[in-house]
Amino acid sequence: MNIFKIIDEIQQVDGDAVERLQHASRRSFMTKFSRSMAAAAVPAAMGTIFNKAYAFTPGAIDVLKFALTLEYLEEEFYVKGTSAAGLIPAEYGVVFNQIKKHESQHVNFLKTALGAAAPAKPTFDFTAKGAFADVFTKFDTFVFLSHAFEDTGVRAYKGQAGNLMAKEDEPLLDYALQIHSVEARHAAKARYILSTIRGNTRIKPWISLNEGSPVEVYAGDDNTVQGGTDITGIGGKSLDAVTEAFDEPLTKDAVLAIAGMFIV
Repeated sequence: MNIFKIIDEIQQVDGDAVERLQHASRRSFMTKFSRSMAAAAVPAAMGTIFNKAYAFTPGAIDVLKFALTLEYLEEEFYVKGTSAAGLIPAEYGVVFNQIKKHESQHVNFLKTALGAAAPAKPTFDFTAKGAFADVFTKFDTFVFLSHAFEDTGVRAYKGQAGNLMAKEDEPLLDYALQIHSVEARHAAKARYILSTIRGNTRIKPWISLNEGSPVEVYAGDDNTVQGGTDITGIGGKSLDAVTEAFDEPLTKDAVLAIAGMFIV
């Protein structure tokens, strides 16, 4: 990560950025960071600076709190999963440990950006009151819920992007879109693993109808209405192709309804 390049890009958007960051030069800016700092720690450190330098809108703060609740859920899910003896086969251990690291970085960034306003982590019940009783004993169920949570994260960030369009919220929009793309990669990987362990080639890394989809959590993967328009049959395309080409955002209430299944 090139911190100097980041500063230059910030100044192209906001010419007063360096002054607002209370640093007179690149050199003095860099005193806040050790050149040997691990790259993974940089987003949290940047979050501290942005939180002090930019007056985020109340709507943006609400989005961050909402996002943090989801990231808490995902982080704890992978912490428990990677700690469960005999759950994850050795060939998939690296994958889920890496996803766990990503989710922890997301949590740390959001908590840092929110500071004292960060909500406390809820208590989670990943069985959803018994609906998924074997989530940490059966790998299929674990992977099934993994892609359910990741897909929910993708749609949640997509649904909130429009609420981060104010100029003072632009840094947060950038970070939200970066997290969004990571969540999408997680979802694709979980779907691929589910296809492999079930021996079902109809389950693809991308959404295709509701193949392999966790309809118990979200039943809209086969949705063909986008932007208020039913796109079934446009250009003579199949239902598979239509659902593969579009994905819908979810409202805050819809996402919280999904997350609420797993919050005590």
